[in-house]
Amino acid sequence: MRTIAAALAGYLIGTIPSADIAARLASRRRGPSDLREAGTGNPGALNAAKTLGWKWGALVLAGDMGKGVLASIGGRRVAGANGAYAAGAAAVIGHCLPVWSRFRGGKGVATSAGTSLVCFPAYAPADVALATGLSFLSRGRAELSAGITSAVFVVAATYWWAAKRKNAWGPEPTAGLPLYALASSALIIQRLLSAPPPIESYDGAETPAEAARLPMEAPA
Repeated sequence: MRTIAAALAGYLIGTIPSADIAARLASRRRGPSDLREAGTGNPGALNAAKTLGWKWGALVLAGDMGKGVLASIGGRRVAGANGAYAAGAAAVIGHCLPVWSRFRGGKGVATSAGTSLVCFPAYAPADVALATGLSFLSRGRAELSAGITSAVFVVAATYWWAAKRKNAWGPEPTAGLPLYALASSALIIQRLLSAPPPIESYDGAETPAEAARLPMEAPA
């Protein structure tokens, strides 16, 4: 029951709409009020940086990662190691499929990174290094980069559990570790593969935010 409670809490934390909050605040400065209708159509940090500016993108990134950290820490306090893994996976699900937004969420990469800092810190540095290197080598092909990174993440989690290796400051590796890695990774891959094409151009600009900054024609 405690593990279920941790997972439920993790899901609710994951649904906190970081990108929506940023977009609404930025819309006061003539930016788009809904990132689902601008840029790539994804309510995440990269689209926020593209349509709202890098400062807003950084805030969204911090918020999304923070959700993963908070959910995993809370889950561990509620139900120990398995609670951390359940809450971490649920936070990624909540970010990708938030019930409050008709299950139209982000891709879960930043939130998953936040959970790994708590759930799998022993591998987190290698995960970041691998993801960064593959992003350059794949020349922006996010699906390929994420697919390889996720597969290695699951294999590493399985090895850490089977070999009973130390997990730095993280929870004890249990069967929940590879299950957490598999669930979160599978959802991220699914979201990347099913992502819709970018929003079409708007009055010659790539996004509504850019269109708003274009000179307006004088009335006849």
